[in-house]
Parts: sequence; C-alpha cells; structure tokens
Amino acid sequence: MSRIGKKPITVSEGVQVEISKGNAVTVTGPKGTLQLQVSPELTLSQDAPGILEVSRPTDQKRHRAMHGLYRSLLANMVVGVSQGFQKQLEIIGVGTRAEVNNGVLELALGFSHPVYFVPPDGVNIEAEGGGRGRTPRVIISGIDKQVVGQVAAKIRSLRPPEPYKGKGIRYVNEYVRRKAGKTASK
Repeated sequence: MSRIGKKPITVSEGVQVEISKGNAVTVTGPKGTLQLQVSPELTLSQDAPGILEVSRPTDQKRHRAMHGLYRSLLANMVVGVSQGFQKQLEIIGVGTRAEVNNGVLELALGFSHPVYFVPPDGVNIEAEGGGRGRTPRVIISGIDKQVVGQVAAKIRSLRPPEPYKGKGIRYVNEYVRRKAGKTASK
C-alpha cells in the first residue's frame, strides 16, 4: 500500500481547489494559480472542507505508483500557491559575482565573458552579497516546485563545484567532496 498516497492533503486557509471533469485540478491561492491533469484512473474527493483525498481503483503496481505521485504533486501545488518555494545558491571563487538587471541574472563566473540567464515566467530571481568577504548568493523563488528546482539546477550547471578547491556554484549547505591535490615527490 502506498503510504504517501493514503495521507489526506490539508488545504490551507485561502486556497481553493477545483476538480473538473476528466480530473483537471485547479488550485488557486494568494500567490497564484496552478493546474494539473490527474490520471482519469484515480479518484479525487473533497468530502470535508479543507481535506482532499486521492484514491486508486486497484493494487496494480502502476496504480500504486500513480497514487503516491499525484498525491505529492497536489500537496506541492497547495503549498506552492499558499507559501511558495525557494532555492538558494552560493557562488564560491575569487572575482565571482551575481546581479539582476531588468529581470535578467548576470553572472561573473571566472570565464572571459559574463553569463546571462533569463528566468522563465513565474520564477523570481534575486542576487545578494558579493561585497567584501561575503559570498554572492542567488535566491530562486516561485509557486511551482518543479520549475524552481529546474531553474536552480540549470544555474548550478553553468559552473558546478569542482572537487579540488570547491570553486563554482553550489546549493547553500551542499557538501562538496574534496580531493587531495598533487603532492611533490623526490
């Protein structure tokens, strides 16, 4: 049995969930609106106010997988439209900096040219720090958890952390395994 799929989704105050024919779900909250097409094989019910439940028709492996998946996606939508999601990246290295101009992220990552990143709609990017002794940080926020994570991963892939000195872009509190450098031999 899916432990995640069985858990009811608590819909917070100020969030409205609409289920239309064909299991098209629209979640509206103070931060925005998200839509999801749930598999028609699953059943969505909103019996009590503020409680949303997902149920499956059989115990087939495919139904069990979809049960937990769609329950998690719907729960993330409810959290996203009420609180939002955020990822933080830090840029390690001498001469690195980040700033946002007209909604475009401009990064100096040690290349011979600046790198520009245009965020997709619904994603807000902020840059902070970078002054004397402070590590530049990039804060990515939005209501769609998947899009926020994908944007953070794309920015990180521009200069992933290297294992010798740890330079590059990494998530805040990410552990980068370090390697020993060359040693002199006689």
